[in-house]
Amino acid sequence: MLKSLKGHFLVASRKLNDLNFYRSVVLIVDHNEQGATGLVVNRPSSFSVTNALSKYFDLPKLEDMVFMGGPVEPNGMFALHNAGDLEKAQEPIVPGLFMGSSPEVFEQVIWRISEGDPHLDFRIFFGCAGWAPMQMESEINRMDWLYTRARVEDIFEIDAYDIWDVLLKRAMEERRFLPQEETAHPEWN
Repeated sequence: MLKSLKGHFLVASRKLNDLNFYRSVVLIVDHNEQGATGLVVNRPSSFSVTNALSKYFDLPKLEDMVFMGGPVEPNGMFALHNAGDLEKAQEPIVPGLFMGSSPEVFEQVIWRISEGDPHLDFRIFFGCAGWAPMQMESEINRMDWLYTRARVEDIFEIDAYDIWDVLLKRAMEERRFLPQEETAHPEWN
């Protein structure tokens, strides 16, 4: 088995034609011998957080969109956030990034959103992605996915519609085995 890919992005290769994952970027939030779980980070829905959660929470008008985290548990709600004080028992996915899926943490994140916490960065997801034991490793070996280490700024600062291009380029550069710069004497090759 590969080392744990928790805290990495899976970046769909150009040849991956599965409609659930075509040109997708998945943040792996858990990976062990039982399998892997992740969130697709580049599929904003057409629902704002305010509209999607208005039945459950009284929120101010937010333009932030809910993301479709994957085909598994489509009614499950997950929050990626940077509020480490809410996650005392949980390891960060990467330094400064947590996933709140328990009702208590999710409600605290929503409360901070409604209060307009200027230090809170967040994304809300419906659904997630999941892999059985060794399934993800098999797909990586088949070259369906590339992977690269995740950074908090990738989630919150790169536009969701650009992240696949940015991270595909990064993952490919990390695997480059020939130098990128041109040589002064190509005939010596």
